Amino acid sequence: MVTLETPRLTLRRWREEDVAPMAAVNADPEVMRWIRDGSVRDEQQTRDGLRAWESEWESQGFGLFAVEIRPTGEFAGFTGLSVPNYLPEVLPAVEIGWRLGRSHWGRGLATEAAAAAVRFGFEERGLERIVSITQVGNDASERITTKLGMRPVRETVNPTGGRRVRVFELSSDRYVTTTR
Repeated sequence: MVTLETPRLTLRRWREEDVAPMAAVNADPEVMRWIRDGSVRDEQQTRDGLRAWESEWESQGFGLFAVEIRPTGEFAGFTGLSVPNYLPEVLPAVEIGWRLGRSHWGRGLATEAAAAAVRFGFEERGLERIVSITQVGNDASERITTKLGMRPVRETVNPTGGRRVRVFELSSDRYVTTTR
């Protein structure tokens, strides 16, 4: 079982007790505003999502991590790596993603968690490139991608939500250069 630690966070695999707090994150319209078509998700949809995320761990050797606050163990949301099958034009690719509850916004936690997942992807899984796909107008997520060293490479439309998205990219070569 892969577990990553940062100064403030633990990134770990999913547990049954994560369903309810993740469902609460997914039920918040402000959190979901920039996810696909902006629809919230209920507990069953969240449970199905967690199963799919765990399945990706088994088939790909990477996936989305549950994120918790180290000192308290409080559940914060997720970050991690997944294959963006919903946007075939960028494939083959691995995407870095994150979703934290609103009470955890504005403190750099998403950036800290995402940086750990990017490091894991490049250093532990040998990925050649990682992309981030953000909806145009989602300035907070674009700031995170910039802090991760990613650069915009294209704009397109997400066919699952019909919204314009911007694709950012970071190659393993550029990652090695920027982290030395």
